[in-house]
Amino acid sequence: MTVTPTTLAAVIMAHLASLAASGYAATTVAGRRAHLALFADWCDVRGLTQPEDLTPGVLERYQQWLAGRRHQRDGRPLAWSTQATTLTALRMLLAWATRTKRLVVNPAAELVLPRIPMRLPRAVLSISEAERVLAQADLTTPLGLRDRAILEVLYSTGLRRMELVGLDGPDLDAERGTVLVREGKGKKDRLVPIGERAIAWTHRYLDAVRPRLVQGGRDPGALFVSARGTRIRPNRLTERLHRYVVVAGVGKPGSCHIFRHTMATLMHDAGADIRDLQEMLGHAQLSTTEIYTHVSIQRLKAVHTETHPAHLTRACASAPSSLAADGSAGEPGGPGLHNAALCKGRRPKPTGAEGGCA
Repeated sequence: MTVTPTTLAAVIMAHLASLAASGYAATTVAGRRAHLALFADWCDVRGLTQPEDLTPGVLERYQQWLAGRRHQRDGRPLAWSTQATTLTALRMLLAWATRTKRLVVNPAAELVLPRIPMRLPRAVLSISEAERVLAQADLTTPLGLRDRAILEVLYSTGLRRMELVGLDGPDLDAERGTVLVREGKGKKDRLVPIGERAIAWTHRYLDAVRPRLVQGGRDPGALFVSARGTRIRPNRLTERLHRYVVVAGVGKPGSCHIFRHTMATLMHDAGADIRDLQEMLGHAQLSTTEIYTHVSIQRLKAVHTETHPAHLTRACASAPSSLAADGSAGEPGGPGLHNAALCKGRRPKPTGAEGGCA
């Protein structure tokens, strides 16, 4: 079997070019480039310049190095998800190199990725908190009115930041009440419902603000534009929305994504099916959406209230003392029997067709 002679750096560049030619999103290719550049620098320091230098032992040492790496800004260790993503990029590189005969044997064939803990969203707003954040935009200014429309759209649709920034004017279909997300995560298009209130605020922005922002410049076609009439930069959008969350005084961290978590959690609390949420959020796997079944607490709170002894004892304490003391008062299955059962810390058993607790 012939092995194509080349350096590790050349293999990485060829792999990235192959990804771009295969239709991978530009953001995906950029992410892989960053992860593989980190690995290439690590190898270069250790004199590992050829693909053949990579052995299972070398990859194991790199994985251990990643686990001990710290962020320069605050000294925190890399998140398990970040480590897994970095190693996944490396595994895909070496699998491709083996498939294209740049390597004889894949040294990452048995590389085990770190287990990623299931973490709940850092913050979810209540209905009143969400309304407080929405109310922070200054409607007397063009950008404030634009931001209110953006906040309403995020709250209504649960779009990702890049999905909102990528919206063009025709993607909003007010008559059907939908937003078209073109090439969302995974390069998949999807239609997302949008509420009448968000549509009304967006139309107010489109009528009163957008024409002024793009006046005299080239219209980029974006639904939401910057003060200079260009498509909004994602980082700038994050900064502005984070400021609204802070000024609202809700005491919770977040920016664009907090509205995605909030929308999904509140809708699930209100009875939305998890598979419907999966489609709206654009999750490839149902397991990703199921996190909101853990965040949603309303059903568990109801069960807790119905069954926890502390709640039952409180109900007993608030009952008339004569009834609580004498379980025989009243008709069978009536108030006396009911409160006596509560005082004993248990739910009464039904007696007859209408007796007991409903």
